[in-house]
Amino acid sequence: MLRPRRGVLVVQTLLWEDELREPGDLAPSAPVTDRELELAEILIRELTGIEKREIHDEYGHALEQLITAKASGAKLPEPPQTAPVVDLMSALEASVRAAQAEHGN
Repeated sequence: MLRPRRGVLVVQTLLWEDELREPGDLAPSAPVTDRELELAEILIRELTGIEKREIHDEYGHALEQLITAKASGAKLPEPPQTAPVVDLMSALEASVRAAQAEHGN
């Protein structure tokens, strides 16, 4: 799913049927640049062919374990250290370049 948020384009992979909803109004609330559209097209092209059965929802699994532990009164694990703030557009561009290099494009 591609969506604008706070002036940038956010990419989120939807893997599970319950994450899909009616699109409603698809018009972005912020203008989308040509560079963002180009990166989105490259990303979609590079992700084509991923097998859904090979992908595991680790976050959902960890969340279920946390809820179960809290409901049973067990001691909750310490939260992981927070990661440093990353420029998402630069990270996306690097990821796309790496995927293109891997696929020989």
